[in-house]
Amino acid sequence: MSQLFSPLSIRSVTFPNRLWVSPMCMYSVEGGVVEEWHRIHLGQFASGGAGLIVAEATAVLPEGRISPRDTGLWDDIHADAWRLVVNTIHDRGALAGIQLAHAGRKASTWWPWAEQRGSVATADGGWTTVAPSAIAFEGFEAPVALDASGIERIVDGFRAAARRALDAGFDVLEVHGAHGYLLHQFLSPLSNQRTDVYGGSLENRARLLLRVVDAVREVAGDAAPLFVRISATDHAEGGFTPDEAATVSDWALAHGADLIDVSSGGLVAHQRIDVHPGYQVPLAETVRRGGRIPVSAVGLITAAEQAEQVIADGAADAIFAGREWLRDPHFGLRAAHELGDTVVWPPQYMRARWR
Repeated sequence: MSQLFSPLSIRSVTFPNRLWVSPMCMYSVEGGVVEEWHRIHLGQFASGGAGLIVAEATAVLPEGRISPRDTGLWDDIHADAWRLVVNTIHDRGALAGIQLAHAGRKASTWWPWAEQRGSVATADGGWTTVAPSAIAFEGFEAPVALDASGIERIVDGFRAAARRALDAGFDVLEVHGAHGYLLHQFLSPLSNQRTDVYGGSLENRARLLLRVVDAVREVAGDAAPLFVRISATDHAEGGFTPDEAATVSDWALAHGADLIDVSSGGLVAHQRIDVHPGYQVPLAETVRRGGRIPVSAVGLITAAEQAEQVIADGAADAIFAGREWLRDPHFGLRAAHELGDTVVWPPQYMRARWR
């Protein structure tokens, strides 16, 4: 058995393999409600051998959406719709996760293929955004700095969305603290210039993330795995660093997180990233700290042998892939075939299992 296709147990859940589908925004709903498109889109990965499929960044509050076309979990109607998607994933043999998110100052923007760019005006269905400080992301409208009641609303939003996610049948919850969205905005000194208990020191800047982890763990109880996605570096001078990310990850585990999903960047437009195959794996290895912190790796991991080597080298405990699953929704079956390993193939596809 390859290490990539060995099982991994976290709390009450055993993942059949370690090749997972990363959350990827599809910008394909209205009012936050998923429909048939998402059921087919995510269900195909379950047929393709994924051990875990994590649904895209899903807003815990309406003003937390990246765009007006983002998925949501701020209302029970959203949970009812997600339940159909989760059932399809389960019926095809995979586990289902969801990424709970708030976009902060990067909310209320146009989706990637819209003719417009930047912030969506109120007249076009946009809204006023919030952030730790009133500092705009380049090219976007300036946000309003959150006050104490606004911060409580954020924590309550994550708590309620987590409850709805579990009610919908999701096996795994992931808190989105990366890619320049709200919780990452609090972590980085480039976007957080507060002078209260949520700003200044690393402990203060991590306070909101840890409160959210506490709230989600309280709802999840002892059974459901809780992941936290972080950007381990801002790729910009004066920003959040890998060593800080490792420290915050330690704290997150102490507060009830089970695995850190290590990514990078997204906070500022002037970031400088050397993008190449596996470019974020060393960040995962830094956060993992010799295996003390369970982590997943992501970032241009596109081949079976490449993914296997990351696990075999001890750089990460699991692999999240994105682009390769979009190119080939049966990436898991193909990877197992190339590694000479055994996964559960849909009986309809068995003729492709052998050479």
